Amino acid sequence: MGSWPDYETLLYEEKDGVAWVTMNRPERLNAFNSLMQRELHDCWRKLRFYEDVRCIVLTGAGEKAFCTGIDRMEQMGGQHDETTDPDVVGRGSTPFHFNDPGDNIGPKSSDLWKPVIAAVNGMACGGAFYMLGEVEFIIAAEHATFFDPHVTYGMTAAFEPIHMHDRMPFGDIMRLSLLGNYERLSAQRAFDTGLVSEVVPKEQLHDAAAWAANAIAAQPPLAIEGTLRAIWAARELSNRQAVAMAYAYVAMGTNQDSIAEGQKMFESGKRVDWKLR
Repeated sequence: MGSWPDYETLLYEEKDGVAWVTMNRPERLNAFNSLMQRELHDCWRKLRFYEDVRCIVLTGAGEKAFCTGIDRMEQMGGQHDETTDPDVVGRGSTPFHFNDPGDNIGPKSSDLWKPVIAAVNGMACGGAFYMLGEVEFIIAAEHATFFDPHVTYGMTAAFEPIHMHDRMPFGDIMRLSLLGNYERLSAQRAFDTGLVSEVVPKEQLHDAAAWAANAIAAQPPLAIEGTLRAIWAARELSNRQAVAMAYAYVAMGTNQDSIAEGQKMFESGKRVDWKLR
């Protein structure tokens, strides 16, 4: 594939089939500006065809924040150049050309169908939900919090709760959206609602995400990706429609090499050293 780009707003590391993508603007609580939007989109698009990577962990630099959404100072009337920056919020001659700043930062929106785990370390709010709504599952540090400040600042919360609405019960996403800055969802409460799959002490977050990512990366990638697509289809379609499409996903996500790999492991008598969650 050649050398990986030297991003300005992201850190990229790779080990044993797992890519670690770290939003790296800790001085801005990892808020995304125009450059980070473009670099995230570029990273997701490149990972589509990079076969050495079979699972991705997305996180934020430091312990204060995973991501606090859009950088308001640069993209909502602050320090930006409207003549050169194509990603300023709302820029367009009519409402029909409204610019959605988060429409290119999520892995699924970038057509990446490899598993992505979010490791949430600190605040995750506002535009962070564009990404959290498109990952496979979330592992959170105990001090992580989730909230959406839109209404507090006079803006309608729409894109973000729509991304998240079927990851949380209706009342919880409605409460989070309507209370704005007045209430934050704790990591434990996020776990109780099903938004988060595991909560760990902050010093264990990296290892917990690495364990899950390495386990996924160790399995036949075609079977993993076929399973991923099937479950996302079940999330977005009716049950009958999803079941009807399951045959296609089984056909696309299965080949003789993948089956042979699984059979070899079965016949070896080697058993997975599993853990109980």
